[in-house]
Amino acid sequence: MKRRQFLGALAAGSAGAAAGTIASPAVAQSMPEIKWRMTSSFPKSLDTLYGAGELFVKQVAEMTDGKFQIQHFAAGEIVPGLQALDATSGGTVEMCHSVSYYYVGKDPTFAIAAAVPFGLNARQQAAWLFQNGGNEKFNEFYKKYNIYGFPIGNTGAQMGGFFRKEIKTAADLQGLKMRIGGIAGQVLQKVGVVPQQLAGPDVYPALEKGTIDAAEWVGPYDDEKLGLAKVAPYYYYPGFWEGGPMVHGYVNLDKWNQLPKAYQAILQNAGHAATNYMITRYDALNPQGLRKILASGGQLRPFSNDILDACFKATNELWAEIGAKNETFKTMMADMQAFRNDEYFWWQVAEYNYDTYMIRSRTRG
Repeated sequence: MKRRQFLGALAAGSAGAAAGTIASPAVAQSMPEIKWRMTSSFPKSLDTLYGAGELFVKQVAEMTDGKFQIQHFAAGEIVPGLQALDATSGGTVEMCHSVSYYYVGKDPTFAIAAAVPFGLNARQQAAWLFQNGGNEKFNEFYKKYNIYGFPIGNTGAQMGGFFRKEIKTAADLQGLKMRIGGIAGQVLQKVGVVPQQLAGPDVYPALEKGTIDAAEWVGPYDDEKLGLAKVAPYYYYPGFWEGGPMVHGYVNLDKWNQLPKAYQAILQNAGHAATNYMITRYDALNPQGLRKILASGGQLRPFSNDILDACFKATNELWAEIGAKNETFKTMMADMQAFRNDEYFWWQVAEYNYDTYMIRSRTRG
């Protein structure tokens, strides 16, 4: 009798399969259909920064079999790029793709989640956030702004920018008008620089006319598109204010809490994929961007130790000033710096020595 029942059930199952009525897995059945909007702080012309957002929404759709759709908007299509966080916090959109140091006007603590002068490089920033509790600590901080955050990209170390004239000592920075903002601008202001806030399209004409003396942007791949070497030929390195800037996705906290756990995990894993895409793409494209800049008249120059030492001193002074008024900033900065010091204890043993040898090997052919 049991055998006949089993065969009957098997036959019924086969008939259902033939008719295309096999039930979907329970996980797929539990996935609700959701449509969100994500506003970016980046224009489409920054194809790697913006492109990481494109990959992110594509990954989310594919991992949910199309049930979780996020429409991606460039800066200015819904709100200006620097208003992306406010639009998310207030519920105008469900999420945004942005860089936290854009929001130091709200609280300078935001900068530490992305990059601060003389902070962590890209790998170290990721290690601090993912392996040393950084993400969890920041998400406690973000609650005040009704958002939940996770990484969606990193550009790697950036360049120091284009200068109309050579700068050899800290004294050469006095009165220099430079397109740079945020907390890095505050550091440079302490050594005599006059920070200027300019959008990308305005940088070239400002340098050409001499309205500004210098401008930082991103790195060679993106910098080359602006053609700045034609009007400011001295291309300085490193961008000590952005050793490894992390780009984030921010989700409205109420919307985040309403998501099934599976969808929360999918968003974070899509963020991992997009982060890997961004940094590896920049690593692949920056060499050719640098060659184009040099071919168009750009001249590489390192910041002198005198300049770096003056800026390092100014940086620590600024951290002390901010920390005296902002306990959260003081705590997070101390946490990051302790991790940084430990990382470079290891870095100088292996990574630095390996890189130094390979650079020497390259010059020997």
